[in-house]
Amino acid sequence: MANLSALSPLWTTGLSLVIGGVGAAAATWLSLPAPILIGPAVAVCIAALAGLKMDIDSRARDLCFVVLGVSLGAGFNAEAGAALLHWPLAFVALVAGLLVTMLASRQILERGFGLDRRSAVLASAPGHLSFVMSLAADTRSDVARIAVIQSIRLLALTLIVPFVALAMGFPMADIGIIAGPVMSVPELVALCALGVVLGLIFARFRVPAALLLGGMAVSGLGHVTGLATGSLPKVVITPAYVVLGTLIGTRFSGISLAQLRDSFLAGTLITVMAAAVAVLTAVPVALALGMPAAHVLTAFAPGGLETMIALGTTLHADPGFVVACHIMRLMALLVLIPLLLGRNRAEA
Repeated sequence: MANLSALSPLWTTGLSLVIGGVGAAAATWLSLPAPILIGPAVAVCIAALAGLKMDIDSRARDLCFVVLGVSLGAGFNAEAGAALLHWPLAFVALVAGLLVTMLASRQILERGFGLDRRSAVLASAPGHLSFVMSLAADTRSDVARIAVIQSIRLLALTLIVPFVALAMGFPMADIGIIAGPVMSVPELVALCALGVVLGLIFARFRVPAALLLGGMAVSGLGHVTGLATGSLPKVVITPAYVVLGTLIGTRFSGISLAQLRDSFLAGTLITVMAAAVAVLTAVPVALALGMPAAHVLTAFAPGGLETMIALGTTLHADPGFVVACHIMRLMALLVLIPLLLGRNRAEA
């Protein structure tokens, strides 16, 4: 019995990845944008809603994040981050957009869908899911509805952004593939190992997406200094994106069709509203910084840090800019969420 218990997580992970792989193949056959991300996310989501237990073992997840981080860091060069002095404008616009998003979403969820104020605030937060869910449990909020609404937001962003980028003229077939020479196997292994070490240090300080950012920092520094060269081979990066897409789909594991039906419209409305605010703030910033609007929109997307950083690389956006904006979003949420919760308690 103990052996079966030990094998259960591996079995669930294997089944999830097989379904994710089938989804990736189907999306590729249908010529969908970002097929190795969208396909697994949709296929695993459907399987989870059908009642199958979908999950990814933490070791596979961590390996995926390190590989993705190293791949994203390969997009850095000596010129990356040249717009550093202009970024404060972007940060101010980003935080202002976050505040508008949360206040408007709270009103929609509270008045239109009957959520109490605490639950509405937590469900409206565009990101920091683990922080949000821990606060939901601590404050005795409607944990189930918050989880469903947040999962809908993440899946919707994963599906919407590649289609928007495709409509704006950016090819989205080879997501994550950087043109140019491929790095050697020893170089890849060394960068991944160093990325794990730095990621574990980041995790000690509660840095979000610690292993992904650890791999990115090590790889980025190596490429900027010339100590590392080349990008990851397709045979390595493709499985990593399939794992990421599968991981997104597993968010719906344990969610019933009734729960999805009750919260689908709420999640869709606040996601559309958050995306609209992101567009309205991203376009003026793009004009002011002289950046393509699609690049800034990816950086301002309301959630999905790992996914949006990866999509930003596919769009050839400045990786430093995209990462900085998403980290700023998460840092701002650490302040805005408790602030709005405190205000709601005072008004009660």
